[in-house]
Amino acid sequence: MSARLHPVCDSIAVSAESPSPLGGLLPRDPLRRAQVRDAALIVVTAVGAWVLCAFFNLTEVLRHLTAPYERYQLDELPSMLLVLGLGLTWFATRRYREARQEIARRIVAEAQLSAALADNRRLAQQYVQLQEAERKTLARELHDELGQYLNVIKLDAVGLRDDPRGATMTMRQRASAIVENCNHIHGALATLIRELRPAGLDELGLAAAVEHCVQIWRTRLPEVSLRLSIEGDFTTLPESVALTLYRLVQEALTNIAKHAAARHVAVRLDRSGSGAAGDSIEVTVADDGVGTAAGLPTRGLGLIGMRERVMALQGELAFTSAAGEGCELSARIPVPSDARSAR
Repeated sequence: MSARLHPVCDSIAVSAESPSPLGGLLPRDPLRRAQVRDAALIVVTAVGAWVLCAFFNLTEVLRHLTAPYERYQLDELPSMLLVLGLGLTWFATRRYREARQEIARRIVAEAQLSAALADNRRLAQQYVQLQEAERKTLARELHDELGQYLNVIKLDAVGLRDDPRGATMTMRQRASAIVENCNHIHGALATLIRELRPAGLDELGLAAAVEHCVQIWRTRLPEVSLRLSIEGDFTTLPESVALTLYRLVQEALTNIAKHAAARHVAVRLDRSGSGAAGDSIEVTVADDGVGTAAGLPTRGLGLIGMRERVMALQGELAFTSAAGEGCELSARIPVPSDARSAR
């Protein structure tokens, strides 16, 4: 609505002061110019009607024709019509003034809403950046601190288990149990670190991180056919864009594993355009699962979070689904100009 109202409202509120091709009689503003033309048309029509009435003596003719019906006071109709016309003119003027005031109020409200929306998007982007920074720090701490201590405990347990100097069978069994528990904790810790920070995203880039994520889901869902297609150069993307794209794929695959019961899943990343405003990245995740009926509200926050991430980067996100026909998640994110120049 804002994109449609602003040009009209601006044309009403702003008066042009520069001269026009008609010697300054018509303003440059298209709406004001149309108003002047309409007023000129009314004046010309009124003068033309006055000339015709004077030429044909219309008033005398009407008086002669209505003379037999004097009891109906038909000769008073012109005065009544004149008053009615003046009243309608007053009414239209008031309505026009109120409409302009309402449009001005809407302009102010839309400006305030636009500013609030920009602030919300900026805060959402800062929140996502802080969240990812915290995840990165936590993943590093888990890897550096907890991972090292687990390795030390495992080495001590292996030493006790393999001690050739007469360790009892009970001690060896307990040492073996400690080794198995350390292996289990180490595996869970590695999975948690991958969830907190995409493996290889900082060192190898987005394409390698997405391939690693898809490969993990292939091992988790062996009965599902997962196809991945990556086209374009993804080595010069800002961290915020790369993380958003990775999280979109990650969240989409998580939802498919939980709810879709799909047999085939297709993931596609495509960077198109070069050096111009058209440079953007498209990501699509489609499945042939059970789908969902259109219009049903979502109970989770995954789709809402994905939409907020994409909108914070001035992107677009679309989700299409139908019961029994699967789902498709598609997003388009523009590439910042500095990343285009570095491409």
